[in-house]
Amino acid sequence: MSFHEVQFPAALSFGSVGGPERRTDIVTLANGFEERNTPWAHARRRYDAGLSLRSLDDVELLIAFFEAREGQLFGFRWKDWADYKSCLPSADISPEDQEVGRSDGEGAVFALSKTYRSGEQSYVRPITKPVSGTVRVSIDGVEQFEGSDFVTDTNTGTITFPKPPYIGAVISAGFEFDVPVRFDTDRIMTSVASFGAGEVPNVPVVEVRI
Repeated sequence: MSFHEVQFPAALSFGSVGGPERRTDIVTLANGFEERNTPWAHARRRYDAGLSLRSLDDVELLIAFFEAREGQLFGFRWKDWADYKSCLPSADISPEDQEVGRSDGEGAVFALSKTYRSGEQSYVRPITKPVSGTVRVSIDGVEQFEGSDFVTDTNTGTITFPKPPYIGAVISAGFEFDVPVRFDTDRIMTSVASFGAGEVPNVPVVEVRI
């Protein structure tokens, strides 16, 4: 897939609107009951960066980024300010934020993920774009150190140990992460309201599968 490992300017994504989208197929039966199903195992996120632009300098920065991605052609990283940590946005990252696996004594590679819980239900979201330098890892509560104890692939969201952890060991991690997205349009329409201010009313971006 065509993807640039570059983050959309965080100053422009701050103030944007968006979030997860699900797809649900609903069939209403003759007796009034419903059958519901989904073809998607994971949500797909959509955002609109247009509301976050505040000046002509912001518009220029957006256009430069858009042109460098050649419109919809190349994906990029997006910081979702409402959901960009393995913990609460107000909390500090801990190496025990998320359980990402249990060792079988053979595998040394583990995929990062984030679990969302509500009541008795939970959803595990794959994290494919962790932010470099933010990943913290522990084995059974003992913190490991990046470089000597493990390495992170920030392009795919995996951590690799030099050798498999002992059988049954709980692998946990904490991290910041980006959302892999692309522009959902090949056209940017700008409106200059005054000499020092500009407006881009609609700059849609959509999550891509990695």
